[in-house]
Amino acid sequence: MDESFVTLEFRENALYLIDQRVLPATYTYYTCKTYEDVEFAIRDMVVRGAPAIGATAAYGVYLAAVQYAKQEDFSTELKKACDLLSKSRPTAVNLAWAISRMWKTFLKVEKEPTDMILSTLKAEADEIRAEDIRTNKQMGKIGNQVVPQGATILTHCNTGALATAGWGTALGVIKEAFYAGKDIFVYADETRPRFQGARLTAWELTEAKIPSALIPDSAAATLIRDGKIDLVILGGDRVAANGDVANKLGTFALSVICKEYGVPFYSVVPLSTIDFDLADGSLIPIEERDKKEVIFVGDTQVAPLDMQVFNPAFDVTPHQNITGIITEKGIIRPPYKENIERLKKGETL
Repeated sequence: MDESFVTLEFRENALYLIDQRVLPATYTYYTCKTYEDVEFAIRDMVVRGAPAIGATAAYGVYLAAVQYAKQEDFSTELKKACDLLSKSRPTAVNLAWAISRMWKTFLKVEKEPTDMILSTLKAEADEIRAEDIRTNKQMGKIGNQVVPQGATILTHCNTGALATAGWGTALGVIKEAFYAGKDIFVYADETRPRFQGARLTAWELTEAKIPSALIPDSAAATLIRDGKIDLVILGGDRVAANGDVANKLGTFALSVICKEYGVPFYSVVPLSTIDFDLADGSLIPIEERDKKEVIFVGDTQVAPLDMQVFNPAFDVTPHQNITGIITEKGIIRPPYKENIERLKKGETL
């Protein structure tokens, strides 16, 4: 079963993105006609979720190519645009991965006629988007293997179609289990301070008619302690070569509680989210966001304006706390470093 909405779509010479800043109250699209529009959309979280950011950035590179194609310094200006896009959000590796892939595609055809360069870049961006959807559905099938019949699942942040080009990563696994008739129930953390769980995951669960409930982030520990959660399934924005996972803030705390009470804890990511060249999670750059996200809820002030705020968007979960990392090539299990190295070499798990 497919979604009734399209997260990102390129048509009529522009990229259309569901504006995730205003869901669920307002369902509208944000239009990107330039690569600067794309950079803003990523930075301001019109679009978010590592795979969705990657696909969006790929179209951003194409729009930059359209803008600069007739200039003598085409290559130089396109490289500057790629650099700008790559700095829009630092943690999710899919951003740099997609931009690098688009740049390498450009280098292969940069001596060709302009029309061929542009058509090649557009085709590559389209393929990145299509690949992501295929990958997500494959991960859903593989991940469904770890979901017991009648399972109660806890998830954090948003990992569905809104976080990807379509279907979803962790929420894609959950949907696969639901459509397979496993009679599951899902608890979704609200995910402070931007409420991606409350605004986005709850909306997707409702759209898919999956039995579910929304909880404050701090209620998760009680549910896990009381034996009411069978497994935790969530996403990831960057995975280091040793299996450490950077994901939405609050993931690390969940992993500690799950380890304490013996609850399986899974991260679901495509191979494009694995940073094979990064030794461990301590090297992952963690984005810190504006204090206003914590001081305000919507337009309502909930804390003093002059209060200092620590607002990291992500935290890092050590591989020792993770039961498995679900990918399109299989489930990575300990020893993570060795098995991730096998994937890097193109081996199957």
